[in-house]
Amino acid sequence: MPAPRTVLLTGAAGGLGTLMRGLLPAYGYDLRLLDARAIPGEPDAITADLGDRGALREAVRGVDAVLHLAGISLESTFDKILRANIEGTYNLYEAAREEGVARVVFASSNHAVGFTPRPQGEAPLEPDALIPVDTPRRPDTFYGLSKSFGEDLAQFYWDKYGLESVSVRIGSCFMEPTSVRMLSIWMSPGDGARLFHAALTAEGVGHTVVYGSSANTRLWWDLSSARALGYEPRDDSEQYAEKLIAEQGELDPDDPGQSYLGGHFTTNPPVWPY
Repeated sequence: MPAPRTVLLTGAAGGLGTLMRGLLPAYGYDLRLLDARAIPGEPDAITADLGDRGALREAVRGVDAVLHLAGISLESTFDKILRANIEGTYNLYEAAREEGVARVVFASSNHAVGFTPRPQGEAPLEPDALIPVDTPRRPDTFYGLSKSFGEDLAQFYWDKYGLESVSVRIGSCFMEPTSVRMLSIWMSPGDGARLFHAALTAEGVGHTVVYGSSANTRLWWDLSSARALGYEPRDDSEQYAEKLIAEQGELDPDDPGQSYLGGHFTTNPPVWPY
């Protein structure tokens, strides 16, 4: 599709949203910002909750696409996940449908498939050893369950209403990886912007699911569907490997918190503090 000019960025005050606020304008985007919290230094940002359907409809009115990063990004109670991630994502899609928005890029997560056993073997893995994007979903938390719902919702809105989506199963997007597990799923902020740009502009995506990471030497999953969008990752976590392994040791395949794709989310997930 032609490069969208105006993009609604939800979750703009969060960690990933803050990174994308700084990086995406270089691709020519005019960002309209939305978050449940006020954003310092952004007086024009929309402060609204995902439960406010009227505010969401106003927020999407006139935009070319939505980059949906809002919601709870860790584990929480089912009731909180239901309101923020399940009902909130439905409200966002319904507003986009009502206002004729052409595309939503949905921040899914590796935790939608978190109970998938991680690949074993020496890095780099052979292509047939990588976790495919069509692997059965095995969420590791209520949070992961909400991302599975979001992917199904995106598929439904494409099949029923022709609203295109790319669901990005994000690994970990930080300035640098902070754990040995993250060496395999890390997405640099620069590669994150490149992937979201590809997801916003690729032709004929229908509903496409992709994994979101850099081209890491220790990669666990198949990036071919992301590359098919035009994504060309430039970064690799390997430069951080020696230090992290010296500090933390190699991953233990007999430790349930290290033997699944979702890592410690499968055994002791971090809890949303709000």
